[in-house]
Amino acid sequence: MTMPAQGIKPGIAPPTLWICEHCDTVYRRRELVCGEVARCTRCDAILARHHSLSVNAILALVVTAMIAFIQANIWPIVTLGLNGTLISTTLWGCIVMMWDESAQVVAVLAAATLFFFPIIKMLLLGWVSLYARSGRRAPGFRWAMVTLYRIGPWTMTEVFVLGALVAIVKAHMYFDVIPNPGIFGYGVLMLIITAFSSIDVRRLWDTTEETPA
Repeated sequence: MTMPAQGIKPGIAPPTLWICEHCDTVYRRRELVCGEVARCTRCDAILARHHSLSVNAILALVVTAMIAFIQANIWPIVTLGLNGTLISTTLWGCIVMMWDESAQVVAVLAAATLFFFPIIKMLLLGWVSLYARSGRRAPGFRWAMVTLYRIGPWTMTEVFVLGALVAIVKAHMYFDVIPNPGIFGYGVLMLIITAFSSIDVRRLWDTTEETPA
């Protein structure tokens, strides 16, 4: 671990420095080896991780996530059967039903965390990665990077998948439950978004250059 650089507290870390976002301690940056994690000696926060994924790999991951996202929202999530009657619905069908049943707050939260935030994250990450392939910063790069940082904790696909699995198991005691392709699509999306969480997009600041006006 590199020691803090005493007396240096710039507003933005130069390429040779790390600044802890929790306690503002400044460190001299060095290359990390595979599997290595740099932590702050003062507050134990993570400063950086070693990443083996290239920009092209990140872009390919985004395209895969978009395909899984489209499939997950097109196909029904689950089919419930009772006395020969079958009912199936998609994610948006569930959201509309919650809205109609006077659960507007839950409906809005579900729509935001399961649809809007994930798709915004994928689109922005794909946008900045597309330009980063050639070492350039995309138009609106600063805004996109700030937005990616802000909405990161609010993409709750994994919570939805785990909750859906628990609900399917419990509902099986009262109904005939048939998992549909939509829930499998969200399962794949959950794995990809989990992979997203391990990507430190802040390194794009160092690997790209601002396009001259």
